[in-house]
Amino acid sequence: MAMLNKNLVREALSRRPLLLLLAVLSLGSGFLIVLQAHFLARIIDAVFLAGMDLYGVRQWLTLLFIITLARGLFLWLGEFIAQTLAISLEEKIRNRLVAHLLALGPPYLAGEEAGQTVNLLTEGVENLEPYFARYLPQLIAAALVPVLIAGFIFPLDVVSSLILLATAPLIPLFMILIGRLADEKNSRQWQALARLSAHFLDVMQGLTTLKLFGRSKEQITVIARMSAEFRDATLDVLKIAFLSSLVLELFATISTALVAVAVGIRLLYGHLSFYQAFFVLLLAPEFYLPLRQLGSHFHAGMNAKAAGDAIYALLNRLPQITGPAAGGRSVAFSDIEIELQQVSFTYPGGRSPALDGVSFVIEQGKITALVGPSGAGKSTVAGLLLGFIAAGSGKVVVNGMDLRNLDMASWRRHLAFVPQQPYLFAASVRDNIALGRPGASLEKVAAAARLAGAHEFIRQLPEGYDTLVGEGNRPLSGGETQRLAIARAFLQDAPLLIFDEATTGLDPANEAAVEQAMKRLMAGRTVLVIAHRLSTVFRSDRIIVLNEGRVAEWGSHAQLVRQKGLYSRMVGAYRGEDEL
Repeated sequence: MAMLNKNLVREALSRRPLLLLLAVLSLGSGFLIVLQAHFLARIIDAVFLAGMDLYGVRQWLTLLFIITLARGLFLWLGEFIAQTLAISLEEKIRNRLVAHLLALGPPYLAGEEAGQTVNLLTEGVENLEPYFARYLPQLIAAALVPVLIAGFIFPLDVVSSLILLATAPLIPLFMILIGRLADEKNSRQWQALARLSAHFLDVMQGLTTLKLFGRSKEQITVIARMSAEFRDATLDVLKIAFLSSLVLELFATISTALVAVAVGIRLLYGHLSFYQAFFVLLLAPEFYLPLRQLGSHFHAGMNAKAAGDAIYALLNRLPQITGPAAGGRSVAFSDIEIELQQVSFTYPGGRSPALDGVSFVIEQGKITALVGPSGAGKSTVAGLLLGFIAAGSGKVVVNGMDLRNLDMASWRRHLAFVPQQPYLFAASVRDNIALGRPGASLEKVAAAARLAGAHEFIRQLPEGYDTLVGEGNRPLSGGETQRLAIARAFLQDAPLLIFDEATTGLDPANEAAVEQAMKRLMAGRTVLVIAHRLSTVFRSDRIIVLNEGRVAEWGSHAQLVRQKGLYSRMVGAYRGEDEL
């Protein structure tokens, strides 16, 4: 069937016991429908034609009451099991999506629109709930219950059973045809929603920039236009859904009328008894009911199919930029020395290598600075060391071992990374500092904050270390955020530190405070400073200058200045001098 997404069906089959239970409940409910029709036909036949009184049919009435209650119980159990199935599968799929996004890593997320990804994790997964909770269970009922009912009608009235079996396939056939027509419309609706979500998030994140350039009001028109596109796409899908429901109801009604006419004629000429005729008439609507209810869930099936296509397109996507393979050797280092040996790396679609045969050593216990113009390959080196990407050729050697052979989770416990723009999660100050040591005591967190120069401003916050920061909570300045990131690194107590221009954008007072904290943190550790501003590299033990993915020169600050090469020109430009 058009709305049967093979990936979603495969997910449902992973919960075979629940699906089997749904099938048993559907069959049980179908059997109770037959019993209900049987006793109702018997009671009416006995009372109105055989002349029995209420006392004479009391046992049948009691059984009819019990059957009606049992049918209601079966329906409730079916709803409960279906909802349980949907919730468990939603959780499973969402966890797989999150795990896969984490496996794809920052290189993938950097190239995707955050709004579309968030929409897929939220609205996309939520669209699967009606599919698993209603559409799929109803599909099972539509496949089993009509066959069961036809089986009971056949011995009593062959003609009616043949009419039922001849008309029933028309309903799923029509749904298949409508489903094919709806695929394009539903994909358009999903894409419109994804674009709207992504654009709205972009507007919210860039609202300051839009206001500065006087372009914020224009976005009202843009969002209104995109909302209208989504509205039109949704209405197109709903038109098809309503049309399908109308036609299904029409088919079912006409088919039931055919059965009624055939039964009435044969009853008139004495070819059927009243019990047989009434029993068949009671069951005929019940025969088509599961198929009609399946049509009412048609829209849910279409939405889920579009969401499922998008979800599994992401789950089946292999990372274009791979990191080291999982399952490597677990390590425990107290000191670290790193050597890059003829490392080359090219980004997918890149016209030239980001790194081209790069070789240098990050000495144990020393401060190594990595400088160069934009696009020289500095961030690529950081990505290699953080394990987000793996070298295309050459290798990164850590204490004599190839980084690709190490367990990444174990390796990352040996390094602390202080980026240019640290991220604070929507949590307390304490939890943000203890990100790498979630079980750390308040005393250890406070000690790390003191070393980072953050303790005093934290004490002045409304709830101290329990103050909520991050998205939607108390805002912090750039200097305060940077000092919390350095406090994280102090608490991590890792032998390797990587700084990615940790003082960019800070005012002189905050920059001085952060640099003092960095100086304390660097003591006795192996340090790599990725620098865009040369003021942070003058005190480094060794400076590596990258240019166009290659090592252009290296040495101490004084040595490189005397060489009058690229570094010397960068320092001259930084100081505003033509010559040193």
